[in-house]
Amino acid sequence: MRQVILDTSFILTAIKQKVDFFHVLEKEGMQAVIPEQTIRESKGLGAGLALEIIQKNEFKLIKIPGRDADSAIIRFARENPTAVVATLDSGLQKKIRNHKMIIRQKKRIDIV
Repeated sequence: MRQVILDTSFILTAIKQKVDFFHVLEKEGMQAVIPEQTIRESKGLGAGLALEIIQKNEFKLIKIPGRDADSAIIRFARENPTAVVATLDSGLQKKIRNHKMIIRQKKRIDIV
């Protein structure tokens, strides 16, 4: 099963635009992976709705060394080259070579 590591920017934008990314991942046979740093970052932003939606769905919570979500995601991506990184952060996208999952036209999820 292919893993998709979720960044805070992707989660918050998907929820804001009412994109059911967990449904898309399930349909494509992919597993959502969320670093602890992303959960902490979401709590720090007061993203209660995002945290509720995450908790209602199936995902794998992972512990990765790193001071923030970006450094944890970069480390995970380098250690797992077949993993997809779900982020809308252009700075983060430039630092990784893995395939990226993005939201286009407010409703469509693509892997590039």
